[in-house]
Amino acid sequence: VDGWNGVIWYLLGAFTALRLFPKDVGTLAILLLSWCDTAASTFGRLWGRYTPRVRRGKSLAGSVAAAAVGVSTAAVFYGLIAPTIDPTLNSAANAFAFQGRLSLPSQARRLLGWAEAESTVTGAAALGVMSLWAGFVASASEAVDFFGWDDNLTIPVLCGAGLWGFLKLFG
Repeated sequence: VDGWNGVIWYLLGAFTALRLFPKDVGTLAILLLSWCDTAASTFGRLWGRYTPRVRRGKSLAGSVAAAAVGVSTAAVFYGLIAPTIDPTLNSAANAFAFQGRLSLPSQARRLLGWAEAESTVTGAAALGVMSLWAGFVASASEAVDFFGWDDNLTIPVLCGAGLWGFLKLFG
């Protein structure tokens, strides 16, 4: 065997995502690895030769598939699964990072002269924005080569960092 098995990298990526990020972000990062990596590989192999290359071994077809599946995965997770979680498990230190509300940072609001209500989206609009961002982050983390490391490690960590950073800024 030439190197470590992909399962080792997967476990390390999953552990890192769950350890470093809030539970909803870590869970979604692992789901994005599971679904988007598979979609990118499948569609990249089927249609990648007909589309431009993003980088060596990565095609636009695979990247678009990863983004589309990432949007769907986040929408299902935050729109259907997360609301069924017992509220006592989603409070205090265990609270989800995404609470169905996104706002511009106060500095941006002041610069634009907007009130908080004018710079906040909730409900389906917030879910849509969050899902689009998750799709972008999933596609970008799939396309990036991070020091040649296995994508089973890099995708959940990069997705978790991208999602958490977004939620720290707008959440």
